[in-house]
Amino acid sequence: MASSVLEATRAAHEDLERLERLAVRELQRDPANARDRLFQSHRVRNIIDLVVTTSDRLVEIYEDKDGARKEEISNHLTAPVQDDIFHKFFDRLKDIRESHRRSHSARFISETDDHEELLKEEPAIEFSGEEAFGRYLDLHELYNEFINSKFGSLMEYSAYVGIFSQTEKITHSLKATRQYKEYLEHILEYLTYFLRRTEPLQDLQKIFTKLESEFEEQWANGEVPGWENKGTEIESVVQESEVDLDYYNSVEELVELGPEKLKEALAARGLKGGGTVQQRAERLFLLKHTPLEQLDRKHFAKGSRGSVSNVSSNGNNSKDDLKKEIALIELKMRRLCEILDEVIVRTKENAEKKLTLTYEEMEAEREEEEVQADSESDDEDQQIYNPLKLPMGWDGKPIPYWLYKLHGLGQEFKCEICGNHSYWGRRAYERHFKEWRHQHGMRCLGIPNTKNFNEITSIEEAKALWERIQSKQGLNKWRPDLEEEYEDTDGNIYNRKTYTDLQRQGLI
Repeated sequence: MASSVLEATRAAHEDLERLERLAVRELQRDPANARDRLFQSHRVRNIIDLVVTTSDRLVEIYEDKDGARKEEISNHLTAPVQDDIFHKFFDRLKDIRESHRRSHSARFISETDDHEELLKEEPAIEFSGEEAFGRYLDLHELYNEFINSKFGSLMEYSAYVGIFSQTEKITHSLKATRQYKEYLEHILEYLTYFLRRTEPLQDLQKIFTKLESEFEEQWANGEVPGWENKGTEIESVVQESEVDLDYYNSVEELVELGPEKLKEALAARGLKGGGTVQQRAERLFLLKHTPLEQLDRKHFAKGSRGSVSNVSSNGNNSKDDLKKEIALIELKMRRLCEILDEVIVRTKENAEKKLTLTYEEMEAEREEEEVQADSESDDEDQQIYNPLKLPMGWDGKPIPYWLYKLHGLGQEFKCEICGNHSYWGRRAYERHFKEWRHQHGMRCLGIPNTKNFNEITSIEEAKALWERIQSKQGLNKWRPDLEEEYEDTDGNIYNRKTYTDLQRQGLI
């Protein structure tokens, strides 16, 4: 009724403000893991959808096509007669109550309940088993469509994942077909659906609109990637033909090319490819002195665009329109592949990994990933209670206190040679003498890191010990000429100096 329009307007504005605060609050929360981050994005997406719906309702109210808003405002501005004040007041009160009674089942977001019900919603997102909750792409249907098409080729699924976005490798003659266009549409449809599930906050409509506006200018200038040399139909036909008639002076020379080669050359120009080898050569040799546009239409294949009128008007336009549509779809598909670049890399690695696994191993690994994801979500939701600041164990939880005391992890050992680095516990302290940090410190001091320097952490002590060792080595220095022993074939023992002297004299 007219008397409830202003109330509905006020309520809609209030809902918009509450939904905006709710979206900000949700985005300020740090998600615990990837699954929670995905749910957070979908919850915000749902809130945005509610904002759009409410805004559309407000626009309809302000447009006031039925004049209800204008009528209600005029009723408020008109001064009522003294006898009608209470009558109109209770009429309006009745209308407001009736309006709230009718919309009793409508969703109401209260400011006092902290919106817990809306924030705890777990969106329903459907993923296939291959997609692993958005970690990988499932391109098996597209892969089967590719390898069974004229423009495709046989390859492994992992190889297809790596090259399916590289459409520039397919020739123009194979691209300008309805089959290829349908294949691209299927890819674009799947990538769009996947992106809406994994990144719901992406504004795909804005991305596509920008691409389309840029595409028109690029297509007009011939700058679309992969379609730079689009040209006219006649030029493309001539370029696709591998037979250059300038090198042939007679029909007999063309006959030597063989039936298949002649058939391909005729088909590339839209001419009939039937008949004997002689007839094919004669038909092709006509182009030696007659332009393609001036040939008799009887030489063209059925449904071809060989005549001048077909090439230059309707046929050429329809072919160019098809190419333009295909080029735009390719551009959109490549843009989505750029956004999903990391997912494509993970999918390729996963497909290569599966080549080395049996079916049972793949199923076990999939179940393990699902269980691990659920356990991580449950564990991270719980706040870790660690008042004693104990070190974390391998499971991400504090180690027991008795183990902490047993290993003496409360004792701090500092090493000056390691740059005053702290080691907690006797075990870590003893082990650090063989680690890279201590070895690097000893190397900087010019001292060999031997067992003699274990338990030495002071630079001055290490230098003093090294000086004492060097002074003792002056008296007890190793002399290999006198102390290194050699044995001859008879079992006699000599030092190295004596052994080499006798060997030079030929005595041993």
